[in-house]
Amino acid sequence: MFLQNAWYVAAWASEIGDGPFTRTILNEPVVMFRTQDGIVALEDRCCHRALPLSMGKVVENNIQCGYHGLEFDASGACVMVPGQSKIPPGAAVRSYPVIERWGMIWIWTGNPANADPGHLPDWWWLDHPEWKNTPGRDGTPMHVDANYLLISDNLFDITHLSYVHTTSIGNTDIVDFPCKTERVPPRSIKMTRMILDRPPAPFFKKAGGFEGNVDRFIITTSDMPGYIVNHSGTYEVGSDPEPGHVSENIGVEMKVMNMPTPETETSSHYFYAHCRHYKIDDPEWDEIFRTQFTKVFEEDQTVLNAQQMRISSHPDAMEVDINGDAPNIQVRKMMDELIAAEQTELAGIRRSA
Repeated sequence: MFLQNAWYVAAWASEIGDGPFTRTILNEPVVMFRTQDGIVALEDRCCHRALPLSMGKVVENNIQCGYHGLEFDASGACVMVPGQSKIPPGAAVRSYPVIERWGMIWIWTGNPANADPGHLPDWWWLDHPEWKNTPGRDGTPMHVDANYLLISDNLFDITHLSYVHTTSIGNTDIVDFPCKTERVPPRSIKMTRMILDRPPAPFFKKAGGFEGNVDRFIITTSDMPGYIVNHSGTYEVGSDPEPGHVSENIGVEMKVMNMPTPETETSSHYFYAHCRHYKIDDPEWDEIFRTQFTKVFEEDQTVLNAQQMRISSHPDAMEVDINGDAPNIQVRKMMDELIAAEQTELAGIRRSA
């Protein structure tokens, strides 16, 4: 079950061209297309004979079904039926609120009346001149054959860096330092881990040119349903800068924005982007980020796909928790609370209808 009243990333803006574009989101097929007024998102199913509208074409500001030529406007209403002047009663498909921001198309999957842009995350650094933003995988999401909450678990489980990413962003020293987990009202979880006076991970050693030990902070925040930011800084021992203010002369700072959008109960569209606060005008580092973090995310993809395969084949098998799971447990608990509250509200609406 998913949280419906929320914004999810449906696509990178660059994915939407002149024709229809389709993607399954929360088990629902959605077709998106551009008009003179912006992006439109509709149910990808003609209300006449169920052909996916994405198999049709865009005609001015409408989408035309490729089977019998019915046209639908941005509201989802059928506005033209070839060969007749009268539109049949109920001839319409579902329309979704969408917002284009930071190069992403965000879709609201719940009650359109609740689609408040104020619920989007405040990722001001994505267009700040002192930060360099690089979309992951050159602006295409990574398809993961796993439930989106497994991706969330992975992002909060920093200890896995010591075993999955030993050649890049992790080393064995991370597990020696405990994390602090906080609930941040109204619907966020924050995890902080400080790694002090230890060797830098390979990627950060190269990025910062460090010769000896370093200090490192890792702060992971999730705004439900899954806007997850990994904020990290690696710097000279004892310099103790404020997060967000690690200058190039003492270290390296970066943020990775993770937006896992559920496709089905066992698959996800994984959108991500990385922002760095150093060497922002260096094209060599643009390429290093693209190649290095593609490798990191593909390492995670392998783990996540294997996890889901085994979970699906043994759904009743017991799992145990360890200390490092504390942030993941809190995220899942909050998600369960939000989904339960939403379902209670929907049940009340149905009873009063």
